[in-house]
Amino acid sequence: MVIHTLGENNSLFNRFIAEIRDVNVQNDPLRFRRNLERVGEIYAYEISKTLDFAEQSVATPLGTAIASLPKDEVVVASILRAGLPLHNGLLNYFDRSENAFISAYRKHTEDGKFKINFEYISSPSIDGKVVILADPMLATGSSMELAYKAMLTKGTPKHVHIVSVIASQEGVDFIKNNLPVENTTIWNGVVDAELNTKSYIVPGCGDAGDLAFGAKLG
Repeated sequence: MVIHTLGENNSLFNRFIAEIRDVNVQNDPLRFRRNLERVGEIYAYEISKTLDFAEQSVATPLGTAIASLPKDEVVVASILRAGLPLHNGLLNYFDRSENAFISAYRKHTEDGKFKINFEYISSPSIDGKVVILADPMLATGSSMELAYKAMLTKGTPKHVHIVSVIASQEGVDFIKNNLPVENTTIWNGVVDAELNTKSYIVPGCGDAGDLAFGAKLG
């Protein structure tokens, strides 16, 4: 399984990650969402390099040009609600892609633990297509695995790209051990070593859904 951690290389990408983490910037939800969107755009550009391409003729006002264009069909899929800004960034570049949305959330119990609840999926067929499955935080990996299995009810993909902004090492290892090695690629911004007792990534950035869209009850 190929794993890319874009924050290991120096680029403007790292500034967007830093602002996503920064408590002094997080009080601006618009900027938080926009930074997630910009990160999604960078991921889309990088993922596009892995697709299959074919030459096509393009008519110009003065003649014909040859362009090498992607030929894969792409489905951009996101876990609600935190995944929406990241989804928009991916969609800005994969503007001809199909879209899928998965509702999965942490259901907390009285003993302080939680389980991942799956409620809903809206997706086209993914048979033979490239699926980009996005969620800003890859903590334990359980939500991503559940979303992946939900997507498989819609067909057999050609390849799956797992996209997160901030991951834990435990989450990355979980995905490596529970998703197919041969047709899965993991894309992270940064990988943090620690999960706290509530399974939040440390230092992480906090609750991405709340920071993007406001606090929720329950």
